[in-house]
Amino acid sequence: MKYENITEGRFLDRPNRFIAHVEIAGQTETVHVKNTGRCRELLIPGVQVFLEKSSNPARKTAYDLVCVNKGGRLINMDSQIPNKAALEWVRAGHLFPEEVQVTPEKTYGNSRFDLYACSDKRKAFIEVKGVTLEADNIARFPDAPTARGVKHLEELIRAVEEGWEAYVFFVIQMKGVKKILPNVDTHPEFAKALWKAKEKGVRLIARDCIVTEDEIRIDREIPVCFPSEMEEGMAPEERVKCLPKPLISWYRKEKRNLPWRKEATAYHVWVSEIMLQQTRVEAVKPFYARFLAAFPEIEDLARAPEEKLLKLWEGLGYYNRVRNMQKAARQIVELYGGEMPADYDKILSLTGIGSYTAGAISSIAFGIPKPAVDGNVLRVLTRILADGEDILKASVKKRMEELLETVIPADAASDFNQGLIELGAIVCVPNGEPKCNKCPARDFCLAHQQGTETAFPVKKKAKARRIEEKTVFLLKDGEKIAIHKRPASGLLAGLYEFPNTKGKLTQEEALRFVEGLSLSPVRIQPIGEAKHIFSHVEWHMTGYAVRVDELEHTHAKGMTFVHPEEIQKEYAIPAAFEAFTDQIGILIGQEKYERKLL
Repeated sequence: MKYENITEGRFLDRPNRFIAHVEIAGQTETVHVKNTGRCRELLIPGVQVFLEKSSNPARKTAYDLVCVNKGGRLINMDSQIPNKAALEWVRAGHLFPEEVQVTPEKTYGNSRFDLYACSDKRKAFIEVKGVTLEADNIARFPDAPTARGVKHLEELIRAVEEGWEAYVFFVIQMKGVKKILPNVDTHPEFAKALWKAKEKGVRLIARDCIVTEDEIRIDREIPVCFPSEMEEGMAPEERVKCLPKPLISWYRKEKRNLPWRKEATAYHVWVSEIMLQQTRVEAVKPFYARFLAAFPEIEDLARAPEEKLLKLWEGLGYYNRVRNMQKAARQIVELYGGEMPADYDKILSLTGIGSYTAGAISSIAFGIPKPAVDGNVLRVLTRILADGEDILKASVKKRMEELLETVIPADAASDFNQGLIELGAIVCVPNGEPKCNKCPARDFCLAHQQGTETAFPVKKKAKARRIEEKTVFLLKDGEKIAIHKRPASGLLAGLYEFPNTKGKLTQEEALRFVEGLSLSPVRIQPIGEAKHIFSHVEWHMTGYAVRVDELEHTHAKGMTFVHPEEIQKEYAIPAAFEAFTDQIGILIGQEKYERKLL
């Protein structure tokens, strides 16, 4: 918002709410005050003020007082500006992702709200509050008792209960404040009503403004906080009760279009959840499609040859997960006729399925109100509650599950659980600053109110990983490469690898090792070093390419010489050896499919 014809002056006094005496160019002028509030903290005799000169010669007062300099901070005190600025800001698309129609002044019940926004997706009331009171870089509202403000909050609560969206938008008419608090000392009833409104689902927004002598523009988000006795005194059970409605509403509008959401059968949910563990969504999508194409039903998974199963899983890692899926599939075939049981406890009893996966399948596929608490959800909850316990403790996860079970809506269990997971994935993110301005829980998130979002979750420092030195061999006989099947148990069980041994061998030691395999090395070449990190161990690998001939007793040594094209098609090579597969043109995981398409 821009003013025209701005003049500087010095405030003298204020005879009543509507006028003030200001010294302008050595002359005392009677000016109009565009804020009928108390403004005692701003209008102090001698303070610098800025006035807009009217273009109407017939006016009794030639100037409007619009801005004051408080200790070097410019504060706009035009009470008409917040509504206008908020209207422009919302129309510009800053509040809602889709295009909305925004109109001023909409009557609802016994109140008339400042703004009304509507689209095909929403209908929302927005009550705007201009804020000019500041002390110690903390903004406060109101600066005087406001029975009208309390009434508006009560009406907004009723609107929410009747299915509308409702917002209180605090336009802070200055820069440099850290947060905004309800002014308990001035009007405790308003503070209580604002707290109640927040609990009932009214969204609280606050933005500061860039203010100059002749302009004001809405700028960055400021946290809406409450006195510590109100915030910290709220029991966790009460705080999580605030979660379902805004979370579900947010999820239904903002959820990503993901393939496993299109047909959320129990089997599809199960496959996606196992694949998504410690793997990015975009990386999972092609694996998910190929897996279901190969095994469209649980019975197909139960009957699948292990080699084919592992090959389709190649690149996802944690191969025991898919082995356990097959064991569970066989249990489902044997016990439940090939259909996932619509029972949480029965799902939980299946091999490889814990409380999170059981909760996800139960809620998403069957609408059973059971929690699904993973790392994303733990992060969201510990921030909402400012909970400083170690999330690696089983007792913490159990406690969070019990909290959620009390609030999961029976008619929206799927959207609630998926909403929490989605929130942790795209808004309340693990790395970097969380996107609190987009979060449906920000109004009751204690960490957000305290400005301590990144302090949670608390996770006990893991033990340092064990380092293992290995020497890896690409043994070549003509066009064929030696591979070796790992033991049926332990790390990377049952997968194929390149021959290797413990320790970092010199070239001479490497030649002796190859000769010990009953092979005749013709030429040896170093092919560099590589590192692969598992959860508990790091492999530091040194590689050699060795040309051999006169194959003798190779099968006795557990090796098979295979053409790279066969390896590509038939044998599952773990990602730990990816640096060496590149040496012979073997691509593993998703990369081999992408390259094939090119």
